[in-house]
Amino acid sequence: MTAAVTLDNASKYFGAVKALEKVTINVQPGEVVAMLGPNGAGKTTAISLMLGTRRPTSGEVRIFGHDPREAAARARVGAMLQESGVPGTLKVCELLELFTRLYAAPLKVSRALELADLTGKADSLIANLSGGQKQRLYFALAICGNPDVLFLDEPSVALDVESRRSFWEQIGALAAHGKTIILTTHYLEEADALATRIVVVNKGRIVASGTPEEIKARVGGKKMSFTLPGATEAFMLSLPSVERCSVVNQNVSVYTLKPELVLKTMFERDLAISNLEVTGAGLEEAFVSITSDDNLAAD
Repeated sequence: MTAAVTLDNASKYFGAVKALEKVTINVQPGEVVAMLGPNGAGKTTAISLMLGTRRPTSGEVRIFGHDPREAAARARVGAMLQESGVPGTLKVCELLELFTRLYAAPLKVSRALELADLTGKADSLIANLSGGQKQRLYFALAICGNPDVLFLDEPSVALDVESRRSFWEQIGALAAHGKTIILTTHYLEEADALATRIVVVNKGRIVASGTPEEIKARVGGKKMSFTLPGATEAFMLSLPSVERCSVVNQNVSVYTLKPELVLKTMFERDLAISNLEVTGAGLEEAFVSITSDDNLAAD
């Protein structure tokens, strides 16, 4: 089976800066792949190579076996990028009508509006849309051509919680119909919920790849959540075996390899903790651990 998207030993340099270095990715039809990484890790550069908006300095990029700049590849691709500019003087339905005419077998405009939850805004001027509604419009434009491969670069920025959940449902439905989806996101919960595979990029290299469960299994330890009046990050980090923590008001989250020792210490000090929960390390803990270990190795 021909891979939907392939990066074969692809590198991209901007002068002396290595944005990507010898990256190899094969995405099969129907996969949902989330690319994660810190800011500047190379995720957006990788997407631009896959879309054909930039050429690799070395290596090869293919969409269903074609160069991504060829018409045969472009006809099968849809993209929702972080920055999109559309004319505010057009109506939502007018812009979608224009875009659908660029494809041989597009979705009906009414269907694209439905999938993007914009049916009630079809006759609205784009300039009058809210930030979240514009984001949903960009999604509608990405899917209106009925693409086989869909690229989503930070797709749920500006969406409220309800809209984000609805968006996740639509992504799941597209994947269930065999669409290939590649997304970048800073919302790790989003990657965990949507992706069949996660690729972690740091400093232009792939440092981890696997299912969400495999990525989370790479880091041991537990996440402890509880309420502690007067808690500070400095105090929590002073306790033995606390690796990382966050404190918001009185709500504390702690990552530790030895939760029993942390609990023993807090009980010995008679700390007034409540609402205690202890769970396995999540994707956030795994992501921080993987990228931190990679930074330390590089140093």
